[in-house]
Amino acid sequence: MNALSCLEICAGAGGQSLGLEQAGFAHELAVEIEPEPCETLRTNRPHWKVHEGDVRDIDGRPYRGIDLLAGGVPCPPFSIAGKQLGKDDERDLFPEALRLVSEAKPAAVMLENVRGLSTSKFDGYRQWVLDSLASMGYCADWQVLNASDFGVPQLRPRFILVAVKCAHFDHFQWPTPLANTTTVGEVLKPLMARDGWPGAVAWAKKANDVGPTIVGGSRKHGGPDLGPTRARAAWLALGVDGKGLANAGPDANTPLHHVPRLTLEMAAAIQGFPSDWTFYGRKTAAYRQIGNAFPPPVAAAVGQSIARALLGRRTKTRGSMVARSA
Repeated sequence: MNALSCLEICAGAGGQSLGLEQAGFAHELAVEIEPEPCETLRTNRPHWKVHEGDVRDIDGRPYRGIDLLAGGVPCPPFSIAGKQLGKDDERDLFPEALRLVSEAKPAAVMLENVRGLSTSKFDGYRQWVLDSLASMGYCADWQVLNASDFGVPQLRPRFILVAVKCAHFDHFQWPTPLANTTTVGEVLKPLMARDGWPGAVAWAKKANDVGPTIVGGSRKHGGPDLGPTRARAAWLALGVDGKGLANAGPDANTPLHHVPRLTLEMAAAIQGFPSDWTFYGRKTAAYRQIGNAFPPPVAAAVGQSIARALLGRRTKTRGSMVARSA
């Protein structure tokens, strides 16, 4: 049962959205500027209200008192692959997120970004975010979480901010990593074997590790491959040809020692999407959505920790009311 409400910005193709739904949050609104991810959201969750447009156009006041404001604000301002312009990058949407916090006054906030934001270069920027939240009555913490610690077969470190009203922040605890990692071979073996490829079992044994971070790229840069040269070399060590994507997986006629490419379905599985989550658009557009997503299992883990904090707050409040009435 969805007992908590959520306003999500920069929703993309729904990785964070799906994880938060699994954690018990119902979306009041999902905001995304690009048309293909919006269509993906509408296709998979037709009952959600999706705003296709700029987050700057959203007024937070109609959502005042919502349980969670969440979002994966654009990473290029902080990515080591870019110029790291931070606040001077026009794509920096942290100010808009903070504006929405001031207008909507959510019980909690969850914002995720690339690990580059955690470096010393952005010490001042992070402090500005914390100070801004503190001035609105929130206590906050940043944490780097690796997707591989939460059942996702790739490294994919993400820098996550969680803020809760200070009176209830002590209810929040970061999720505990799983005891065992999940490998590429474990996740993809069923898809590699599905059409009868005789080499699937041996391939899965070789792919006995987590993969590097899948990179979807942007409209201007990147294509349907598994990232830069170093990443492709790491994928090759796992038995995957990272130079492109395949339209279909190997079948009964595929040679035993073939080095397969991933399909869109396989890439989505490596991100932690369920098999019934479909992506709108042609191959490159669909892969861009997959590669840029926040893995649902990680979003679910953090979302569950936030949900426990908020439900603990409610339980404590109800208990105090009962005590006063008695």
